Amino acid sequence: MTGRDFLADFAAMSAFGATPRGGLDRIAGTTAHRDARAWLAAILREHGFEVGTDAVGNMFGVIRLAGDAPVVLFGSHLDSQPKGGRYDGSYGVLAAVHAAIVAAEGFRARGETPRYNIAVVDWFNEEGARFKPSMMGSGVFTGILDLDTVLETTDRFGVRVADALDDIDARGEFVLGDVAGYAEIHIEQGRSLEEGGITIGVVEATWSAHKYDVLVRGDQSHTGATRMADRKDAILGAAHLITRVRDLCDLFPVEALHTSVGELDAFPNSPVTVAGEVRMLVDLRAPSSETLISAGEHLRLAIAAAAAASRTEIEILSTVTWNSGPFLERGIAVAEEAAAEAGHSHTRVLTLAGHDATNMKDIAPTVLVFVPSVEGITHNEAEYTRDEDALAGVAVFTRVVERLAAGALDEPAP
Repeated sequence: MTGRDFLADFAAMSAFGATPRGGLDRIAGTTAHRDARAWLAAILREHGFEVGTDAVGNMFGVIRLAGDAPVVLFGSHLDSQPKGGRYDGSYGVLAAVHAAIVAAEGFRARGETPRYNIAVVDWFNEEGARFKPSMMGSGVFTGILDLDTVLETTDRFGVRVADALDDIDARGEFVLGDVAGYAEIHIEQGRSLEEGGITIGVVEATWSAHKYDVLVRGDQSHTGATRMADRKDAILGAAHLITRVRDLCDLFPVEALHTSVGELDAFPNSPVTVAGEVRMLVDLRAPSSETLISAGEHLRLAIAAAAAASRTEIEILSTVTWNSGPFLERGIAVAEEAAAEAGHSHTRVLTLAGHDATNMKDIAPTVLVFVPSVEGITHNEAEYTRDEDALAGVAVFTRVVERLAAGALDEPAP
């Protein structure tokens, strides 16, 4: 497959859920997600891959060149944010498929048997735009999340994960088996590679994240008739908390803590009713778990202050965390060697965003590679990676696939 093949396939894939402004609206478990998967599955079958989905909707393609040996796994996610970008996740899935096909063809042409079989994956609901938490499919696969609990999880309209999977015929019984290594390629979703004029980023560690599901309880009433002094406005309570969440950053060194409120639902959400409840997701991220523990303590103080200022009750319902940690040094070296061999500049970087590789690195040797994002724009219809950088990433990742299939991540001999 040629570079032109990749760009043509990327354009075709981007049509599933395309938005008028050139972005993507392909939420997990929707028709657009189903159709994109069916398109990709046809390409995999055409090239000799067995395709199947597991119990939480992860879609795998496996080509067995090494008998009963374990697999090395490559991929990302096809689901997007609402009105998100074309590249986030989807680039990594298609790059993995192209790299896997080329690597398999190379082994066959040379008459070589790799140490491991080659598999690719589209992880279900990585974005968390419809079902919380994010990185759901890889979370179940790695044992971080409980399958039965996840299947009963509902979206804001009360649709269960199990029902959404059944709606797109994506709840299967496929079992991948042992994974000897995992690699993922992704857009950076930041500015550092572009600003440095670097083509390939090799991730050496990930930031930590603590996500708090928060409920603000007020007292539903009339926007006109209720005296101001009598109101307990849940939206007002949420507003007080939102500003305090932003102010948490000022308690730490510059860029040591990132905070946001990325989801907000008011009830009953009527134009003539003071809101009785607000459900919100507070997102705190930092390079170290210690910073997030401290930030979490300050968040609880902020919650108490916001509740007092608005005469509401504010409660943390649940918390989802993932902790910072390094990627395997020999995996980093494999990616650096692949970039050098392909003739592309490279540097070590951190990932501030969560990726399925964040989960996978806890159960298997894992490699995470980045390509530049123009102006760092992401989760936005204007998200863009230049064609030459996208193709460079595929070339490097193909070498990563070949190396992992040949056993490059195995423990060195004593």
